Amino acid sequence: MVTRERPTLEAVARRAGVSRATVSRVVNGSTTVAATIRDAVHRAVEELGYVPNQAARSLVTQRTESIALILPETASRVFSDDLFFPAVIRGVSIELEAANKQLVLMMAGSAASHDRVERYAMAGHVDGVMFASMHGADPLPGALARLGIPVVCSGRPMTPAELPVPYVDVDHFGGVAAAVRHLVALGRRRIATIAGPQDMVAGIDRLAGYRTTLRQAGLAEHVTVGDFTRESGIQAMRRLLSEQPELDAVFVASDMMAHGALQALKESGRHIPGDVAVIGFDDVEISRLSDPPLSTVRQPIVDMGRTMARQVLGLVAEEPDVPTSVVLPTELVVRATA
Repeated sequence: MVTRERPTLEAVARRAGVSRATVSRVVNGSTTVAATIRDAVHRAVEELGYVPNQAARSLVTQRTESIALILPETASRVFSDDLFFPAVIRGVSIELEAANKQLVLMMAGSAASHDRVERYAMAGHVDGVMFASMHGADPLPGALARLGIPVVCSGRPMTPAELPVPYVDVDHFGGVAAAVRHLVALGRRRIATIAGPQDMVAGIDRLAGYRTTLRQAGLAEHVTVGDFTRESGIQAMRRLLSEQPELDAVFVASDMMAHGALQALKESGRHIPGDVAVIGFDDVEISRLSDPPLSTVRQPIVDMGRTMARQVLGLVAEEPDVPTSVVLPTELVVRATA
């Protein structure tokens, strides 16, 4: 069997009638080479089937052409039936593929994996880093940013003010306020909530939206907390029914928890929405397929991923005026549960 030798940079230079250095500049995206010469080099590359050596190219450009998406969650959580993470990843992938960049997906749901991810990013294996589903005041985004690594977070990071990190978020407060006002307009007066984790900005802001809007309506609050999973929604709804058996509505801080709440309400014999109206948050597919279909607050999850990717690509390219914060709108979607 005859093995064909891989075309070299020198072979491309001979075919194009230019120097090796000129070919290198063209291959690495230089815009200072005359258009006629660039065209000659590109023709030679295509004719010879030349493929740049990525390792050598990285030595020249100091770029890996890879961007990391770090999820501080366990693999079982990321790949569960919660459709939030696949939607974020899809949005990120659309933008990175269009920019010809490689996505590196990393999970940091334990102390050991968090340390491994930190070492990997700090070693220069990626050109930029995105974080999603942040818990607490994680120091890693700020630490990477101090090293000059482009960093963007999905969700406002809970970092000290002196260490600002660019982020993309949604209007959690406004979305929940619209949901609670809708329940009040329906005549509901004992409106409870199943809040999200209080070590996450999404959980904190959604609970604040609920509390503020109820206070404005002159109504009492009834709060229990879940962790955005379906099982926690079941348990939280059971607690609420035990403590507040007369409640007539519940805002649930995620669609997965709302799906669990619907199960617990049915088990208790409550009619939905006659006895208890329910509104979730996310508008993932399960909200449309639940029985009855779930009213919810739609957040543009795919667009969050795309916006985050565009931000980090802009930082990597050192583009001017990359926005440091982007807040996307939410929308109340009314279905059968409310």
